[in-house]
Amino acid sequence: MTRTSPLETLARQLEASDDYRVLRRLQPRRVVTPPDGTPTRRAIFLDLETTGLDPARDEIIEIAMVPFTFSHDGRIFEIGEAYAALREPGVPISAEITALTGITAEMVAGRTVDLEAVRRMAAGAVLVIAHNAAFDRPFAERLDPVFSTKPWACSMAQVPWAEEGFEGTKLGYLAARQGFFFDGHRAADDCLAAIELLARPLPVSGMPALARLLESARRPIWRIWAEAAPFALKDKLKARRYRWNGEANGRPRAWFIDVPEERRDEELAFLRTEVYGRDSLDPATVRITAYDRFSGRV
Repeated sequence: MTRTSPLETLARQLEASDDYRVLRRLQPRRVVTPPDGTPTRRAIFLDLETTGLDPARDEIIEIAMVPFTFSHDGRIFEIGEAYAALREPGVPISAEITALTGITAEMVAGRTVDLEAVRRMAAGAVLVIAHNAAFDRPFAERLDPVFSTKPWACSMAQVPWAEEGFEGTKLGYLAARQGFFFDGHRAADDCLAAIELLARPLPVSGMPALARLLESARRPIWRIWAEAAPFALKDKLKARRYRWNGEANGRPRAWFIDVPEERRDEELAFLRTEVYGRDSLDPATVRITAYDRFSGRV
């Protein structure tokens, strides 16, 4: 019989009171759900530390990839060995980045990423997940083309955290709300914390967070462009959650919105009647799936 430690006994006593909440240090698990014959597939959780926010100019200084197996209904089974590596960039590491990540120029000097190891791990994965995939995916695709061949999902954007009663989406906050803490801002630690977060049931639905993420990741969305929309209607578009693309990135300099497939016809009707006043107008649309979502290609 396993003995309860004195500290755990104290923690349980505190938890029994409504006046205290207890956070436990994350103890990474190799097995989350014991094998029960359910077919599983393999995913990778990926996290990067970089010299900045611009994938065209900044560079990766640390990469971590943690494989895990999961079932169609979102249960996580086994967590595999991580691949983690530091990388010396061709641009300086600022004091701000060192303060955030703990990574210094001396730590990365002469270090490189084993791209063959990265490709081997990515090869068998049916899904790559990151916590803020819109940030990580462009950097990862620049590192190696294998990442452009995989479907991606985002544990920050594709789990309905607000619907489940959470007030933020930062990894440390979500972990604390789910009762644990971890040493953040090193890539492998962030991966293991995020996998634990995805494995735990959500407070409202009771579903594993991964199940909610998979629901969203499997659904295509449509990007609809409101090109040449009258300037006087910009507030109306903003109120409907259109965003402005003003960059010279090969896409229209125009307002756009991303909507689920079931809302596509409704949104096109809105543009034709409320913005352009012409039923015959055919706004530009792009269907986006997990294979190109969060990439710089759409």
